[in-house]
This record gives sequence, structure tokens and C-alpha cells, in this order.
Amino acid sequence: MKSDAHILRLHAEEAFVSELIALRAEDQKDKPVGWKLSPWSVLLYILGGQTASGHPITPKYIGDRKLIEMAIATLLSDRALLLIGVPGTAKSWLSEHLTAAIVGESGLLIQGTSGTSEDALRYGWNYAQLIAKGPSEEALVKSPVLQAMEQGKIVRIEELTRIPTEIQDALISILSEKNLPIPELSLEVQAKQGFNLIATANDQDKGVYPMSAALQRRFNTLVMPLPEKLEDEIRIVQQRVQQLETQLGLPLAKLQEKHLQKLLTIFRELRDGVTLDGKQKLKATKSNWSPAETISMVHHARIQHHYFSNSALGPEVFSHAMVQTFIKNDQDDWATLNEYTETVLKKRSEFKEWYEAIQSIARS
Repeated sequence: MKSDAHILRLHAEEAFVSELIALRAEDQKDKPVGWKLSPWSVLLYILGGQTASGHPITPKYIGDRKLIEMAIATLLSDRALLLIGVPGTAKSWLSEHLTAAIVGESGLLIQGTSGTSEDALRYGWNYAQLIAKGPSEEALVKSPVLQAMEQGKIVRIEELTRIPTEIQDALISILSEKNLPIPELSLEVQAKQGFNLIATANDQDKGVYPMSAALQRRFNTLVMPLPEKLEDEIRIVQQRVQQLETQLGLPLAKLQEKHLQKLLTIFRELRDGVTLDGKQKLKATKSNWSPAETISMVHHARIQHHYFSNSALGPEVFSHAMVQTFIKNDQDDWATLNEYTETVLKKRSEFKEWYEAIQSIARS
């Protein structure tokens, strides 16, 4: 048995094993074939709450309940699930946790790149075995897709649209026919009940390949939005940063909500190109200032502050981190940020420290 003590990042089913065990122990509702939990319990695991006996379940996704219901329902249908959205909208996070809750194993994964081959989606060969013995089951190298079909599990594909279109299309017959012929062995693998596929994609980065209409029809596509409410975004960042701290065992200072509220107000206004009250239009920056990027930025800033600073954790620390993470050396974004601080932050007395911190960085 492996020890979790020095694992940098546990799989979802390992990190939240106590919650999954509690849900399975109390789950009295109907479970589809191949599912470890009923759809109701999967929903509870994702959105958080508590079991009937009071065992707490932390929310894995903070947002639209209907979207999660649709995602779970899709995985019971004859279609695969495609989660699409701008980077940082929890596509991969949700994909992993859905898979962990449903089949108890999230490790059947393909990372899409422009170099992904058809073998990665179907099967390949161990060429030493192939040369020695010819085509045989021993020489067959099964892809995660093929393994999921045989075991009745869910396979995940990250960044599907980074895979060339002609390679993506290898999935069409698998998703429609639910079988995979292996003509070299005169075999056909038929998917067991419980098999399905979750893919993630975004269409904003460079190097994205279009999906064919035939493949798109095999998916139910759900668009993952950025958090609608400021309060939701604060909860997302607070919760995830706390989880990262717990994993690293760092006794970092308490993250004050007042600082996080102001930081995310700045981010949302620069992201949306309008003040939160809707009264003043702004020039938006190039960055989408997503929750995932914010979590990484805040976490890194707090680690650096813990080890290298005796000052208070506040606007100065976070302003430096914001510039290093989002603005960098982009002169256009610097101009946008400076305009925003002069036309918006300067007029807000409660943002005085933030205005002064950003101006100090700009002058240095």
C-alpha cells in the first residue's frame, strides 16, 4: 500500500476518500450499473452539504446546480460529456471529481496535444513483443479509452481540441457504436455498462483544432461559466487556497475576507470591462483573471509572504503578486491598469491602500 504522506497531489478519490466512504455507506437510492454512487449522491458530493447522519461534504463546485445536474444526467445517456469554457473555469476539476464520485477512479486520462496519436485513443503495440511473436494480446497496448470500455468506467480527455481533428475523429465510432474493433487480432471490444467519456476544451488559446460536426453530435456540450457572483468567487478562492495550504502543511496567516473581496473586485472589473455597479465602462485587460489563476496567485503570494516577509499580509503583497501574475511586462495591460487605478480606485476611499500599492509598483 502506498503512503500518502509525501504525495504532492492526490487524486480526487484519495484526497476526499472519507467523504466518498460516508456517501457510499448511507446511499440508499438507485445506482446505475457500474456507478459507485447514485446520481443524487454524486450531486451532493459535487455541490457539498452533509449526509443524512451529518457527515460534512465540502463543495467541489460552486455555481449553477442545474449545470451539474445536466452533467450527471449526460453521463447516464448515450452521449459523452464535453465541458467547454475559458481557461480557469474548473473544467478539469469538475471532470476529475465527477469521475471519482461515479466510478471511484479518475486516473484513466489522456492529455490532448498536437502530438497525440490515434494509438492514444484506440490502441498501440509493444513492438518488441510484436516482432518476437507477431500480433497478440500480450503485444497489445491498451489506451485509457479501451481500458475504460473493458472495465465499464469513465475516461477523461483533457484539451480535446488540442488534438488534430483527424485524430479526434477516431472517437466517433467508439462513442456511437460503443465498440472498438481490433482487426489484427480478429477481436472486437464491446463497452460494458458504465462506460463513458468526459472531455474538456477551450477555444480561446492558440493551437486549437476544430471538432468535426460528426464528433460534436456524439457529445452533450456544457459551457462552464466564470462565477456570476462576487460572493461565489470569494468562496471558491478561499476554499481552494485553504485546501492547498492543508496539503502542504503550511501554517500561513489567516486570509482576511476584506482583502480578498477587494482583490476580486479589482479582478472582476478588469475582466468584465465595467464596474460592479454597472455605472462605469472600463477598458478590459487581456487576461481573463479566472478563479484558477487567482487561486494560484494568492497561494503563491501567501507562501512567499510566510517565508520572506514580516509585514502584514495585505494590499502591498497582493498587488505585487497581481502584477507579476497578470500584468508582467505587457505595456498595454500596464496602461489599462494605470488608467483603472486613476479613474476608479483613486475615487474609492476604501481602496486607498490598493491604489497606493499599485502606484508604488508602477513608479518602481
